[in-house]
Amino acid sequence: MPDRPGRPRLAVVSPFLDKRHGTERCIAEQLERLAGAYEIHLYSERVGDDVDLTNITWHRVFIPPGPHLLRYLWWFAANHLSRWIDAHFRGLAPLLVYSPGVNCLDADVICVHIVFAEFWDQVKKELSLSENPWRAWPVLVHRRMYYRLVEFVEGCAYNGEKVALCAVSEKTAEAILKYCGCQKLIKVVYNGVDVMKFNPERRRGLRSYSRATLGIAETSFAVLLIGNDWKKKGLQYLIEAAGILRNPNVRILVAGRDTVEPYQESIERLGIAEQVLFLPVRPDVEFYYAAADAYAGPSLDDSFAIPPLEAMACGLPVITTRFNGGCAIMHHGVDGLILEDPADSLTLSAWLQRLSTDTEWRANMGAAAARTAAQYTWERNALEIRSILDSAAEVTLARGSAVKETRT
Repeated sequence: MPDRPGRPRLAVVSPFLDKRHGTERCIAEQLERLAGAYEIHLYSERVGDDVDLTNITWHRVFIPPGPHLLRYLWWFAANHLSRWIDAHFRGLAPLLVYSPGVNCLDADVICVHIVFAEFWDQVKKELSLSENPWRAWPVLVHRRMYYRLVEFVEGCAYNGEKVALCAVSEKTAEAILKYCGCQKLIKVVYNGVDVMKFNPERRRGLRSYSRATLGIAETSFAVLLIGNDWKKKGLQYLIEAAGILRNPNVRILVAGRDTVEPYQESIERLGIAEQVLFLPVRPDVEFYYAAADAYAGPSLDDSFAIPPLEAMACGLPVITTRFNGGCAIMHHGVDGLILEDPADSLTLSAWLQRLSTDTEWRANMGAAAARTAAQYTWERNALEIRSILDSAAEVTLARGSAVKETRT
């Protein structure tokens, strides 16, 4: 990139930022590592206390409470206005604008974590008015309007002439091409993992303490699932697999925020109420990986789920599905197991049974998983994003030089 006085200014647009949600975690990890190369100005409503803002300037964008659709419209207009004021009256015009998804129409680089047009295609049937009681119609209409609006904005933003696109997996890149009519090159930048925090040595060191705290006997085989949308994460199929096993030594650990009630009937019917443990979210999530013997996430749909990668880094054998974009870094039967059908609880139960009894197979797969995950650090992720930003900066500078020459 051509020399510039000081660091090039980068405006980052994200409704909120913390390390407890997938997309926001990814952006936070990137910004902390890009701060040495760019003068970063973050436009966001709120930032979690787990994000290091030492070298990042946060511009708070107020978003009033209310329906999600109105909040999105307000956020969309407010972040544009806030950046316009800063650029024209405070001398803070950025060289580049970076956005995770569709937060603005003037982004130079967009990293796509979910394609709402694809999501709408998946949920539109269950959001149909004819499929639901009339009392639910106001909520359904609101959701339908919101998803269709974001779908429209995606089509505008992703097909912009100057914008550079990247995606967190090949699966997401393919969805952009399919649903957004986009014809441009889309680079893939996989999510990362903090190998200083998630590694086999740390897991072994915490194992006794975490299992004792959770009341898990050393003879038990603990299977972990982490996530906030349990339907999407395939919890129902994991419960069914545990029921098929009929092994009282198998414990299912579910950590995250969601409603337990939809799964209680299946748990009671299968007679595994004593084997399923629902756990709260905690900042030191490595505590849960330390308590587990394996990770199982039979995802129905995930762009690139971070918990399976963290589990791999901890040396746990991981079961995921072809519908998790993160399976692209895995080698079936070597460093993980990939289900072709999330609903195939019979195969899932067979794999869990073998993992619980074949300690050598489990250990070898866990060791291979740790070696694979160690290649995908947040440092690598940030370097790849920086390369995309640097390329976009060169284009922007060249375009500005061409305009000056034309005017001259």
